[in-house]
Formats: sequence, structure tokens, C-alpha cells
Amino acid sequence: MTAGLPEERPQQHVPADLNALEPAIWPRTSGRADGAVTIGGIDVRDLAKEFGTPLYVIDEEDFRSRCREYRSAFHDGEVHYAAKAFLCREVARWIDQEGLGLDVCSAGELAVALSVNFPPERITMHGNNKSLAELEKAVQVGVGHIVVDSYEEIARLGFLADKHGVRPKVMIRVTVGVEAHTHEFIATAHDDQKFGLSLSSGAAAEAVRRILALPQLELVGLHSHIGSQITDTGGFEVAARRLARLLVEIKEEHDVVLPELDLGGGYGIPYVVGDESLDVKVIADGLREIVTKVCESAGLPVPRLTVEPGRSIAGVSGVTLYEAGTVKDVEGLRTYVSVDGGMSDNIRTALYGAEYTAVLASRVSQAAPMLSRLVGKHCESGDMVVRDLYLPGDLAPGDLIAVAGTGAYCRSLANNYNYLPKPAVVAVSNGQARVIIRRETEDDLLRGQL
Repeated sequence: MTAGLPEERPQQHVPADLNALEPAIWPRTSGRADGAVTIGGIDVRDLAKEFGTPLYVIDEEDFRSRCREYRSAFHDGEVHYAAKAFLCREVARWIDQEGLGLDVCSAGELAVALSVNFPPERITMHGNNKSLAELEKAVQVGVGHIVVDSYEEIARLGFLADKHGVRPKVMIRVTVGVEAHTHEFIATAHDDQKFGLSLSSGAAAEAVRRILALPQLELVGLHSHIGSQITDTGGFEVAARRLARLLVEIKEEHDVVLPELDLGGGYGIPYVVGDESLDVKVIADGLREIVTKVCESAGLPVPRLTVEPGRSIAGVSGVTLYEAGTVKDVEGLRTYVSVDGGMSDNIRTALYGAEYTAVLASRVSQAAPMLSRLVGKHCESGDMVVRDLYLPGDLAPGDLIAVAGTGAYCRSLANNYNYLPKPAVVAVSNGQARVIIRRETEDDLLRGQL
């Protein structure tokens, strides 16, 4: 059985109104007009007609407004957008224009940023297994920070710094031992996993010693990331407290005061009714208070805080449009509604049991609700977009279905299973739509084959 998909799961409650759009789950400019869902002032029927389906739709104003909220909440620190959530050249431009930094974790993500002249000094390079070539590129272009993840990487960076005559700023990724309340595949702060250097074992402290012994490297701070899709602030608070204490220990052992503390991201968003979401200002105030208290009690200056939101900026801003195809009633169980995409454009449900909200988007319906499973067209029984939901009983082939909350980790994880081309990405704003990633073609799929 696919990991993360339990055999039995409580059925969702029947929605009071199958046509309603829960504000916390849908983009801020979404609504209905003439029965159809609209995003950015545009009817989804018009989007489907012009650009085809499946189609990723990004509400530009929603995305930008969340960037501004983070900047305001962390006005005395730094906000770096986590590129892995969703990145393309246009999104990199938005991030730059809104004054955020950018986190990348591969040469490819770095190349996207540099292709639109994103300021390299506002880029942080992550990754648990950065190649020598990736590190060299980061050093050559002068990224603002490199987050080291192993002893080997410290040595590689020392070599490259010598080679190029530069002194890169580095941070240490610390595994703080927090058990984040999320799926095991996206929890990243316990000791038994691939990321970071353990606080409890002393590996993080040893990394500090090794970096300080290399004059080629400038150690400026500590970094932590406890996981993804987390809606309980407790884990972030524990991580902040432990990192602040490590700053104190570094001062006591080395008489060195590190000026920066990066507390990562992972802030969750609501995907279905009843899901919790985190208030950005509450997060900022809470983290700031904890770090300030620990540092001031030890006589240390309060470090500059950085956070790395990705999903909580991009997630709700994105919606995926599908066209319904086969509608198959399995008597006594449920109705299977097949769409023209699936695990190639959204693998999260198959990967770790992600849940979503979906609605009939091309019209309203007063038909009775039917227990449904929204499935894709791939040759896998685990090819599900939404495992359990209620859709109107009169749903038919040709209807458009919109799935909310797909702005993060859907296009980023997209694939070509069964040789399906990846969908286009369209940005909408003030009644205008434009392609920011074009739809793949069969020629694209064949390119590179001999």
C-alpha cells in the first residue's frame, strides 16, 4: 500500500453548501459569478477554454499580499521565500519586488533566480548533499548565505573559498530534536533523518569548532527547520529556545557572538474545513520574545531573525482546474470521478496522504451530495487527487472541477508518468491572465531521446 494512505479514514462531513468557497482555503480574490468560480476576476470557464486543462492557476495578488504580511510581521528581521514550494522566473520576480530573500537548494533553483537578476546577496543555499559544482557556483556568484549540513561540506567550502579568494558567510543547520506534529516524511528535526547536525550528540557544536578553525569561512549564525505543514506553534518555540541556548554556549566556549538565527519555515495552511492555520504576526511575536528572553538573560545581543515561508505564501494562492471525464458509481461504496490529470500534476495525495478541498467549478448545483473520490487517469490505483469528498450528484463529464490549495509542492513535484505533459501555470490578476509556465507538448516529452 502507498505510504501515508491508511486503509480506513473517517469520512468527511457532508458540507452544508456544496457550492460554497471557504475563505481560508481559497485564494483571496476567489468567488462565484454566473454560477462559476472566479479567481482574480476571471471565470474559470474562460481560463479552461483559453489555456486548457489541467491548469495551475496562481492568484498573483493573494501571493503578493502574503509576502507583504510576512515582511510586516518580521519587520526587524529577514523573510526568505522557500523556492522548493514553487518557483519559476515570474515568481522569482515577485519575490524580488516584494523585498523578500530566496532560499534555494539546487543549482537549478539558483539558475532560475539568477536568470532574472535576483540579487545573489539575498539568496541562501540549502541542501543536505550539495555537489562540489553547486557549492562552487554559489561561492562564485556570491550568495548571501550557505547553510552547511555536514563536516564534509565544511571542508569543501574551505577548499573553494581558498580557490576563489572569497570568504563566504555560512550557517550551521542544527537538528534540534523537536518532534514536529506532521507526517513522518516531512518532519525534519528529529535525529534519525538526513538533514542537519545533531544538537544532542554534540555534532552541531563540533561543526562550530571546525568552521571557526577555518579563517576562509565566516560563521554568522545557526539554522533550524523542524518540518513542513505544521500548525502547532509549540515546536517552533522549542526549536527557537534550543538554538538560542546554543548561541549562549558558543559565546561561552569560543567568545564568539553569532549575529543571525534562521528558524526556517514549515508553517501550515488549511486544506479542508476544520484545519488550523497560523497567524503570521503571532508567529513573529512569539519567536522574537523567546529568543530575546534567552539571549538577554545571558547578556548576549539579540540576533537578527530569519524565517523561510514557502507553502504559507504560495499554497492557498494556487488552484488546479480539471475537466471531469469518466464518472463511475461503485454501488454501495462511492462514485469515482476521473479527471484529466492526477498524480503527475499532484503527487502529494499518493505520496503522503494529503487532503484537499474540491468543488464543481463551472456551475452551481442543487443536486444531493454524493460521496466521491477524485481520481486521475494514471495506471495506479493510488492515483488520487482527493481521497474522500462530496460532490453534487449531477456532476457529469465535461464539468470543471477546481481543487484548492495547490500552489505549493504540486508543480514543483510534477512529473511525466505515463508520458503526460505537465500543465501550464497561469497567473491571474485584476481580470487579466497570462502564462508564466507554458504547457508541455509531446515534442517536449521526446526531446533528448535518441
